[in-house]
Amino acid sequence: MREDRNQFQIIRKDARNCFVESLNDSFSIGRIHLAFAAYDQSKPAGQRQTNNVHIYIAVDEFLELCRKLDCGELRYMLQSKKKNGDNTPLYQCLGGTSAEKLRAIGRARPDGKSLSRVAQLIPANKADFLFVADSGPGETNEKGLIVPKFGNKPENHVAVMMSFESLSEMFLITRMHYQCWLTSWYQQNLNQPAQKQGQYSENHKEADSSAVQMF
Repeated sequence: MREDRNQFQIIRKDARNCFVESLNDSFSIGRIHLAFAAYDQSKPAGQRQTNNVHIYIAVDEFLELCRKLDCGELRYMLQSKKKNGDNTPLYQCLGGTSAEKLRAIGRARPDGKSLSRVAQLIPANKADFLFVADSGPGETNEKGLIVPKFGNKPENHVAVMMSFESLSEMFLITRMHYQCWLTSWYQQNLNQPAQKQGQYSENHKEADSSAVQMF
């Protein structure tokens, strides 16, 4: 195993000058953590990263995506959209960190807004999928959801071209790792109420990895 490998990394999928990796560091808060990064090989080592976005998908949403992979529903949806020239997302995840939480951890944005993070699985022309992650300014609505306010100009943008097989490999092995973690949790917490496992509170200080360098 490479010594410089991310200790939390489950699997990484590379495309041209970018990649997405699945991490196991957020299972305990009921989230699947996907880290997207773009880089410029012409820059010196340690300065190659140009964009990065960290996406946290709720476990129940992620398992539903895996179900669609298992039964062939996702492939059918993809084929239908391509046949009809429909480029709308097959899946979209809206998340982020509220302005209040950013201030509480000392990372308030200069514009005072929330940080919006958006992931989209989009039909691609030269591959099966584009797995796209964007981040930028957002606003918290009356339901507590963070709505993106960056239009088509995100502060960070990473688009990873993926085949159906590479997406399946990443999702299904991540599901396997989550199931192993869950089994271990039950073995260590036999007397704990099940609902405490992986419970995600809106007041939980979601890991803010926006400043983490991957190179």
